[in-house]
This record gives sequence, structure tokens and C-alpha cells, in this order.
Amino acid sequence: MGSIAGANVSSLEITTLPKESGKKANFGAVIDGIDLNNISNDEVQALKDAIWVNKVVVVRGQKDLLPAKQWELVTRFDPEAPQVHSHGSVQSFNKFGGLLSKSRDVIGIPGAENVRLIGKGYQGSDHYGIKNKTVNKPLSHDWHATELPQEDFECGHTRFQRWHIDAPLYERDPAWFTTLRCIKRPTYPKVTVHWDDGSGQTMEVEPGLTAFFSNVQTYELMTTDERNVVDHSWVEYAPHPYQWMGSCRGNSNGLGVVSEGREKALEDLGEWDPTKVKRYPMVWVNPVTGEKSFMVHGICARRLFLRASEKDEPKIVDDVAEIRRWLKPLQERILKPEYIILPSLEEGDIVMWANWQCFHTAIDYPDSYGPRTMHQANIGASSAPVGPVSIPVMSW
Repeated sequence: MGSIAGANVSSLEITTLPKESGKKANFGAVIDGIDLNNISNDEVQALKDAIWVNKVVVVRGQKDLLPAKQWELVTRFDPEAPQVHSHGSVQSFNKFGGLLSKSRDVIGIPGAENVRLIGKGYQGSDHYGIKNKTVNKPLSHDWHATELPQEDFECGHTRFQRWHIDAPLYERDPAWFTTLRCIKRPTYPKVTVHWDDGSGQTMEVEPGLTAFFSNVQTYELMTTDERNVVDHSWVEYAPHPYQWMGSCRGNSNGLGVVSEGREKALEDLGEWDPTKVKRYPMVWVNPVTGEKSFMVHGICARRLFLRASEKDEPKIVDDVAEIRRWLKPLQERILKPEYIILPSLEEGDIVMWANWQCFHTAIDYPDSYGPRTMHQANIGASSAPVGPVSIPVMSW
């Protein structure tokens, strides 16, 4: 996967994920030989660089990791960042989370509230101070515009939920990394992910895992002309974007939303600050490797500014249906089984990924398979993504 520049990696055992037959995905690694409860500054830097290089890493053997230590690690990755989860406190997330918090429990771990309990089903009599909690959440595919019949789901027919990055896209900048520790998950029987978009594509996978694709590869799949446009263009996200699109419904393959006119008018969003609205380059440059990733979170995009050179006057696209039509052929190229990985997690493993390079999604499974318990934490970055060329400063 390449070398890690400028880091002491002697204590980390880094192994590239084995490549399955027919796979074209070229990222992912497993790390052994580290105790995240007792990690040195050199190891933090080495681990940080390993995530930038490999995009997704699984750190094995962290059954004893304390929630407070998971949050401490997140803050040590980016000590200049605001010391709060990228989506804010549990209270603000429930208020402004829109699609992300709708009809689901959002629970902070007592004493480490920036670490969130993610899962489904009964969590035990005492889970780090959370007593007799059953996590209730709607079916992941309930968000899709086309129905997945319950009887099919119970037989193991499932879908990608929502391909996304962990990013508020308002006020705070996207987290560099997300950390997700596996406490408990079912491992069988397998489920079959169906695209259900007419392509006929499917994948058989273990339940309770997270799927990833690399937007470095998305960029590499573009033509020279397409790259020239995305290198010089930028996107503007809606204020409180997950409220703005909270009534929208998703495509059955989990990538993007269906254009049905369900977006809220800006005046219906309540108070919002124009200075907190985010505009980002379409392409983000990896600060360690220099790789380019095509990083447009289409479900929240409200305006595109398209140009092929710095001298061009940008074409402004503010019709969300047109935005989605423009993005679809660029992003669906990567949405094939050969480019998607689902790193297997044993109980105690923690998966970490670079939000500035990957999209990821949950995949639901029938309740009868058993409960799932994960601890998730990230922190809004101390810096905004940087593109290959500067985007103009704009005023409202």
C-alpha cells in the first residue's frame, strides 16, 4: 500500500488486507501490536499516518479499550480540533440531526459522552453504565424510495443503507477519521446485499459490518476532461443539511437521493448563520500521500460551481435534480462489488477510516440474528479539506 512517511512505525505491525479474487479495491490494512489504552505519541502519529495511507485500518485486539481512552485517542489525532464529536453534543445532534437522528436512539457513553453507542437490540443489563437498554431503530432500508418487502428482508435480502462521509457539513469541518469499536455483532448467517436498481448486482456478506469504497479510485476512474472539471470546481452544502433533506428518500443502491421535491425551503430551517455554511472543493488532497479523492456528498449538495480552469467563470447549478443527474455517472462507476470492501471485525477490534478519502455505509440484517453493539467516535477537524487549486472566497 505504500510506505508511511515521517513516522516511527516500529511498534505497529501493518498488514495489507488480502485481495479477494476479482477484487479491484486497492486499500485497507490490519494493525497488530498496539494497546490503545496505553499508546505513545509516536504510536499515535504512526497510526494516524497508517490511516491516511491505507484509508481503512482494523486495529486488532482492543477488547479492554475504555470509552474514555477511545475519545482521548480521537483528540490526540487532531489536538487542535474543537473538543466535541463532529456532530456536536447528543442534545444538539438530536435537535439538528434531521435524517441522521430521526427515529433512532443516539446515546453517549456515560463519562465519555462523545463516544456514541451505535447498534441494535438489547445491550445488556449494564453497558458501561447504560442499564437494560434496547436500541430501537428503523430498518436501514426504510429510507429508500422503493420498498424492500419484509419477507425478503427476513430471508437475508438486504441493501446498502446510505453511502456517506461522517461530516456535519455545517459549522464544523469533516472529521479526518472515524473510529468504530466492535463490542458485539452477529457473524452468521450471511446476508445478500442487492443493489435493486436494475443492475442485478449483489454481494454476500457477514452481518453487522460496514462497507467502504475509496474515492481515490472514484477519481482515478474519471476521464481526463472529467478530472479537469472536478479539480477546479466546488460544492456548496445546505444550511443544517440533514434537516434540509431530512424528508428526502434514498436510491435503492444507497448512493444519493431521489429527486421528489422533498427538500425544505431555507426559511423553514429556523435560524442559521451564512458564515457557517460550508463550501468545499470537489477534490480533496490527502495531506500525507498527495492522492486526490472525489469527495462530493451529494445528498446534502445545494449548489455546484463548475469550471474547467481557474480562469473560467463558474457555471452555477442550483437545481438539486440536475446536481444529482450530474453526480450519478461519476459516482456510480465505483459502486460495483469489485471496488467495495467489508473488513471483518472480531469482538474487540476497532475499525478506523479516513473520511477525507472514503464513503461508507451500514448494512442492516434481520433482528433474529442478534444484537449489535459498537462504540463510534470522531471529532470535527481542525482544518478544512484542501483541493488541488484554491476556490474563490465568496460572500453571501
